[in-house]
Amino acid sequence: MNYLNITKYIYLAIGFIMVYDTISKWNNDPKPYLSIMLAAMAFFLFFFRSKFGKKFEERKKQQNQTKS
Repeated sequence: MNYLNITKYIYLAIGFIMVYDTISKWNNDPKPYLSIMLAAMAFFLFFFRSKFGKKFEERKKQQNQTKS
């Protein structure tokens, strides 16, 4: 289960890297729209993983309470 906690922070780091890439390349002729889309997807996946992890932990707690 530690895997889910690590990957959500990897997505967050990738999102910030893509935002930095977008800002640094914004004045160039081809706009970095791919970096914007990747940053948005990385932030979405971070929040999705966080929400999914919380639901999974709640379900696990409920199952442990019903077994007792």
